Amino acid sequence: KSLIMAATLLVSLMAFATQPVFAENNCIVNDTRGSSIGVDDLVLFVKSAMTYAQENGKDTALMEFSNKTGSFVNGELYIYAYDFNGTNIAHPFKPDWIGENKLDESDSNGVQYIRNLIETAKRGKGFTYFIFPNPAHDSKDELKLGYVMNVDDNWWLGSGLYLTNISATFDQKERDELFAYVNEALQFARENGKEKALEVFNDAEGNFIRDGRYIFAYDYDGQSLALPYQPELVGTNRIDAQDANGVHFIQQVIDVAKIGNGSLYYIYPDPSRNMTDTLKLSYVVDVDGSWLLGSGMYTDKEAENV
Repeated sequence: KSLIMAATLLVSLMAFATQPVFAENNCIVNDTRGSSIGVDDLVLFVKSAMTYAQENGKDTALMEFSNKTGSFVNGELYIYAYDFNGTNIAHPFKPDWIGENKLDESDSNGVQYIRNLIETAKRGKGFTYFIFPNPAHDSKDELKLGYVMNVDDNWWLGSGLYLTNISATFDQKERDELFAYVNEALQFARENGKEKALEVFNDAEGNFIRDGRYIFAYDYDGQSLALPYQPELVGTNRIDAQDANGVHFIQQVIDVAKIGNGSLYYIYPDPSRNMTDTLKLSYVVDVDGSWLLGSGMYTDKEAENV
């Protein structure tokens, strides 16, 4: 039965490179083979790994997922697995990681992506972004759209698409300026109170609008409290909001803020580009345990092919 399963999986993976099937609004990513891999293919690949784990058991599955010449490696697509404490338990291209706790692992922009992946997996399944070496491009750091699924209460698995067409390089100086800007807004909120702070943050001509940068705020139920360039959304609940690739970014903003502070990526309208969808790196902070505030910066290039 397992041999039949493996053969079926291999045929389906080979089909990815020749006849991909895409859903409407499916993110398209061009790879080095001249073919295209879409979000539907990624989800199918992860579901295949889930089925394999359920039918063959955890130990056999983890061994197969860690084999870089095995049936779960196909170009840029490969399976990795972690427990919910952040310990890596399978990785075909990072064998030295297996058995190590990577909970605090950060990418090149300081995003603690393992934490973000874990919180997403806790909800059952979902997408998130991070930067990681692409084995199909000589291990060059590239933005990745990850998709994860919860196997059971003990572990989860995932894979991802490399978004090679989207620049995700953010200057350290600009990131430091972003942190200082958000921390200034945090101090203002704590010194002046929530009501006054939100009034100022929602003023599109106010003191916290600087070179296209602005402060946003949400409570921990997902209700929008401050969005100066989208006033029509203030007061609405956005907990289920998704970006163009299906990332539940408000949920993830809340996840990050609940640990105190942190950074994350998502695609969002850029006011300086007439609200064109663009990759955004945001930094968020908890205010008092009931609401959060943050801000972000956009890449120089709008999110093409997304």
